[in-house]
Amino acid sequence: MSILITRPNPAGKALAQRLIDAGKTAFQAPLIEITAGRELSLLDAKLKGLRAGDCVFLLSKNAVSYANWQLNQLQQSWPDTLFYYGIGQSTAKDFQHLSSLPICYPEQGETSEDLLDLPALNQVKNKQILLLRGNGGRDLLATTLSQRGAIVDECECYQRLFIHYSPEDFALQWEKAQVDTLVVTSGEMLQQLFDLVAESKKAWLLNCHLLVVSERLATIAKTLGWETVTVAESANNDALFHALI
Repeated sequence: MSILITRPNPAGKALAQRLIDAGKTAFQAPLIEITAGRELSLLDAKLKGLRAGDCVFLLSKNAVSYANWQLNQLQQSWPDTLFYYGIGQSTAKDFQHLSSLPICYPEQGETSEDLLDLPALNQVKNKQILLLRGNGGRDLLATTLSQRGAIVDECECYQRLFIHYSPEDFALQWEKAQVDTLVVTSGEMLQQLFDLVAESKKAWLLNCHLLVVSERLATIAKTLGWETVTVAESANNDALFHALI
């Protein structure tokens, strides 16, 4: 098995090295890079605009790290009068480590659907909810919470920027390296990977074993033409590592 990790750094680099240390053949070609979000400077004001008992949703580990960095620059702390929700366990644990505050998260899964299944989120009428997120992505959380009566605001704490590769060189390089397993952790990266590879190399791409992080991504992958798709238990590196091992 020769594995190509497409998730962004630093997580992608860490996973590749962990696999190499375990004796696997692993490479890394991140499809996106992460930078500060265009609304990060508004975070402090948005937090201060919330009332006691309102909610803050942290939708990725990147949202946690960039938001926490911004508050540190202003010598501010996370307000302890708010309720915090994490998209999954790894995001929640990062937040707990940095803030020492409690946070709710789904015990199983790391998707918007899993988060929306939490019983407390059925009672959000008239609550203000601030979503800390990146650019793009899905609108399911904002739409569903608004339908349940919440007043939803968002803050783009980080942004994902596509890394551009030569379509011919990309596929040729990894086919020569005998890559037969791909790790993709978001829908936008899955589509980007599919669009990146030239038609003449699509057979190689679609014959690779694909590891994704949700049933939703598996469905998209099969629609695009992949036949062998595995779903990891969650999106964190531990789950991806164990699925690959």
